[in-house]
Amino acid sequence: MNKFSPNIHYFVSMSSPQSHLFTVTLNIENWQENILTLKMPVWTPGSYLVREYSRHLQNFAVNSDDNSIQLNWQKTAKNTWKIDTKNQTNIIIKYQIYANDLTVRTNHLDATHGYFNGAALFFYIPDYQQLPIEISIEPPESHWQISTSLPRIADRKNTFLAENFDTLVDSPFEIGTQKIVHFKVENKPHQWVIWGEGNIDITKLVKDTEKIIKTEAKIFGDLPYKDYFFLLHLSASGFGGLEHKNCCVLNYPRFGFQKPEKYDRFIQLVAHEFFHLWNVKRIRPKALETFDYEQENYTTSLWFSEGSTSYYDMIIPLRAKIYNRRVFFDLLSKDITQYLNTPGRQIQPLAESSFDAWIKLYRRDSYSNNCQISYYLKGQLVTLLLDLLIRKNTDSEKSFDDVMLTMWNKFGKEEIGFTPEDLKQEIELIANTDLTEFFKLYLDSTIELPFNEYFEPFGLILEEKIDKNTPPYLGLKTQKDNGVEKITFVDANSPAGKAGIDADDELLAIDNFRVTSDNLNDRLQDYQPLDVIKLTYFHQEELKTAHIKLEAPKPSSYQVKIIDNPSKKQQEMLNKWLS
Repeated sequence: MNKFSPNIHYFVSMSSPQSHLFTVTLNIENWQENILTLKMPVWTPGSYLVREYSRHLQNFAVNSDDNSIQLNWQKTAKNTWKIDTKNQTNIIIKYQIYANDLTVRTNHLDATHGYFNGAALFFYIPDYQQLPIEISIEPPESHWQISTSLPRIADRKNTFLAENFDTLVDSPFEIGTQKIVHFKVENKPHQWVIWGEGNIDITKLVKDTEKIIKTEAKIFGDLPYKDYFFLLHLSASGFGGLEHKNCCVLNYPRFGFQKPEKYDRFIQLVAHEFFHLWNVKRIRPKALETFDYEQENYTTSLWFSEGSTSYYDMIIPLRAKIYNRRVFFDLLSKDITQYLNTPGRQIQPLAESSFDAWIKLYRRDSYSNNCQISYYLKGQLVTLLLDLLIRKNTDSEKSFDDVMLTMWNKFGKEEIGFTPEDLKQEIELIANTDLTEFFKLYLDSTIELPFNEYFEPFGLILEEKIDKNTPPYLGLKTQKDNGVEKITFVDANSPAGKAGIDADDELLAIDNFRVTSDNLNDRLQDYQPLDVIKLTYFHQEELKTAHIKLEAPKPSSYQVKIIDNPSKKQQEMLNKWLS
């Protein structure tokens, strides 16, 4: 227990926003130690990658409170500064952060707005993270607005209060001329805060958001906040979301709202990030109960925190009647197709995918699909199987909704971290069965997921689609890049992979005739399985030729369908699941 409590106050200014530089001043008063240690986080909760935020810091300086003395300091690690504060109780630290990365987990500043995440802008003081922190914002223009989930301090211009460092990290700021749309759900104030221009229908968006909020609140029984806002950045081609306790941040293409399939994708993103205010922001794995901002926080439970959330982001809009069953089955079919067309599912178990998120999921390369599977994707499908299992075992009296509610009541409300054993036990109690074998097979091994076994009680079947135009299997993907036919992916166990073809090779010809990305499939249709083709290509600018034996066609897609003549019981089970 510290014997004194320093006062911590940040000032954030952006006098020249076109420079992309935030200027940050940290005032510390009533400091009583000889050394002041400052650390900048290397990651932010919700995005499981060490991002090295301190690499954007420049012009670090330290002075006494009257600026008469420059204090000695030393950088002792990539994200750590130590300051000699002997005989100094009031200290002023100044630095700048370069902010030109428009994503939901970084910072962005230009002539139109300023956006920042606490982890990417602010230091924490080890052993003092629980102290309250004041934040004052100095916009470059008087008409710029400030949007944040932090409460304002009365009678203090543009000044906000975070109860501790975790809260500061969890409270992004949007500063600019953003559109703000107010609405109420369950008598609680909500906002859409929108930066940028696009073709979004705000009236429709608010209506559908209200449906999502009400539908998700039914699962958990309440809305655990006083107010909430959705921050949307309309960008050229970005995509992403980051959850916070009292808000979420979304990035989406500015003209991606008119086509139904693109709007549905956006609504899934909204449903996903909003669901996170329960699952992962409050229902957290034990490894994330207390955040260590200086290094990776490993857990095998992201399949639940992210994958189960992905399951719900697909089914919530259906329950909310934003889209219909046909759309739901199409979305589910596309996800299963992506899963079954990812060779890495046979290499990386789901629990390992979660644990290795820090070094794999966000660091993909051309080989990644051969050796890994997303815990979002497989976690979603494992949750699907568990939901169907629970409904079958309980005659639709219970579902995975009961798992979420139990986890909320036992762990989320008090923010007590759960262990993998805790989660398994709660699912077993609701499913009324021992799931040891299930977890061993589908979390800890790479055995195929038995979709049709779990679909059968609901009158569904997963069918392969191999049409007459599907060519024999070669096992590579190509894309035209500046006039070059670049090979972008090679299935390691395919004919092309076994012949030594690599991603980044340049495809030239099949049997002495030029082949392109546009006509590759057409050319392969001229051959039969087991035919041998001569493939000519450049490998590191060296002309090469490989003789490759083609294999039987692979399914181009998979489709979830209702079986012919389902029984009355199957229809009843299906309707209870999807109603």
